[in-house]
Amino acid sequence: MKVFRPATSVQFFTCHAVYEITRIHWTCSTAAGRIKLKLVLLAGVSAAAVVLISTILFTFRRRKYLLNLKGKTQNHKDIELFLKNNEKFTPRRYNYSVLKKMTNSFSDNLGKGGFASVYRGKLPDGHLVAVKILKESKGNGEEFINEVASIGKTSHVNVVALLVFCFEGSKRALIYEFMPNGSLEKFMCSNTSISKCQLGWEKLFQIAVGVAKGIEYLHQGFNTRILHFDIKPHNILLDEELNPKISDFGLAKLCPNRSSIVSMLGARGTIGYIAPEIVYRNVGDISYKLDVYSYGMMLLEMVGETKNTDVRVDHSSEKYFPDWIYEHLKQNFELDFNRVVNEDEVSKRKMVIVGLWCIQTDPKTRPSMSKVIEMLEGSMESLQIPPKPYFLQPRAAENFSTSESLVTLS
Repeated sequence: MKVFRPATSVQFFTCHAVYEITRIHWTCSTAAGRIKLKLVLLAGVSAAAVVLISTILFTFRRRKYLLNLKGKTQNHKDIELFLKNNEKFTPRRYNYSVLKKMTNSFSDNLGKGGFASVYRGKLPDGHLVAVKILKESKGNGEEFINEVASIGKTSHVNVVALLVFCFEGSKRALIYEFMPNGSLEKFMCSNTSISKCQLGWEKLFQIAVGVAKGIEYLHQGFNTRILHFDIKPHNILLDEELNPKISDFGLAKLCPNRSSIVSMLGARGTIGYIAPEIVYRNVGDISYKLDVYSYGMMLLEMVGETKNTDVRVDHSSEKYFPDWIYEHLKQNFELDFNRVVNEDEVSKRKMVIVGLWCIQTDPKTRPSMSKVIEMLEGSMESLQIPPKPYFLQPRAAENFSTSESLVTLS
């Protein structure tokens, strides 16, 4: 016979009848089990989710890697096929190991850009060269093909010579003649007049004529016309005698000499030197006159000593640079060519007038580069003052169209 005892307050749930104790323990065990079961299920579901997500990510990345590898392999084949088909136009080809030896393991860096780094090197015959190593992230090799296809077939005193190239796996390099005086930009963009005095107006004028002759050669020297698309002081290199040579053909485009339709992806060039028809398609057709416009902007920059990528001429002015320089030079020079002036003044005025003709908004009113050379080398009295260009304020880069469109080359 079981004895029932009153439970104390502390022992209330542990000193009841067996039935009650069993029931209490059974109830507690069931609650704990349910919690444990939920935890087990939650852990299992979480583990399964992690495995599933990991599998999906792995599959996606592997697929992306394989597609990328396939694309690179196909791209490599395409470039090799291009080089083979154009073998007679391409320069010598070196292995990457030879480049490392030429540059002393790339120890002397001359400059670094968004898509390439340039190093000083030396050919086996002792000649100094500039070795341009294209970054692997460049993608489909468009810049490499552009430079080899365009500059590889050129031979002109005012176009930099491509001597050697390298294409080995993902390694791509272009080897140019070395230009000891660097780019024209460093002689123009100083806040002082020291650099301008170093060159002098006579030399600046000679550089302007030389660049014009180089562009004319690109436009008319072959059955295939070469459009540079990025004429600016930074891309004009100077040799030991300060002779100008056009460089950097990474944005160049080849097209037949006659009218044709080509596909162009978005805007090409550098803000401040881009012709308005690149941004505003209703202005006119895309043509070799793009290079004429960029050349004109460079001429005005050479005369005005103002870097035209700065939209504001000063803190109080919002005028676009060519508009400002037109008024400024008109006020200072009076654009009166009948009065007697010295030779430097003649050179400056010629550059101003030719520059303003080159940056006319309507491409049809811009002169060809042959006409530009004729105006620069002709008499000042034969020059006509151009109409004041109507300028479209430059848009921000984000407003440039990046969609593929067909444009006419005329």
